[in-house]
Amino acid sequence: MIVVADASPLNYLIQVSCDALLQALYGRVLVPAAVIEELRHPSAPSSVSSWLRHTPDWIEVRVVSARADVALEALDPGEREAIQLAEEQKADLLLIDERQGRREARKRGIATTGTLGVLLAGGNRGIIDAEEAFHRLITQTTFRAAPDVQESFTRQCREQQNRSD
Repeated sequence: MIVVADASPLNYLIQVSCDALLQALYGRVLVPAAVIEELRHPSAPSSVSSWLRHTPDWIEVRVVSARADVALEALDPGEREAIQLAEEQKADLLLIDERQGRREARKRGIATTGTLGVLLAGGNRGIIDAEEAFHRLITQTTFRAAPDVQESFTRQCREQQNRSD
């Protein structure tokens, strides 16, 4: 399975100590160079800075070979490169949180999921307690989710838990 990641899911999964979930679910993850640069921002959380100093071997940083795509101008550099890398590599999945980036990826036929989808997948496979990880995500990071999204996520976690009991 070929998986490409944008900065946001990496950032949040690292902050809640769930980054290893990516390897457990997908094996390796391709990350565009622009995403690494975004994660290196001076105001990045210390956990992210530390992770970058010791990037896991299942992360593969790639340089996008395609020219800039005018249709992606409204997105930040990491999102643009993540979508372009997903296209170049014929990725099975793009990890991206931002609504506009997800919309553009889907228009291009790229399957997407975000931070919450990764947590749910990990919970579904019994690798993590997704509800507990979600609680850390919304209380210990800048991650924001509308109340209906929070309710839906919690409901899905409890349904998973009921199925596994």
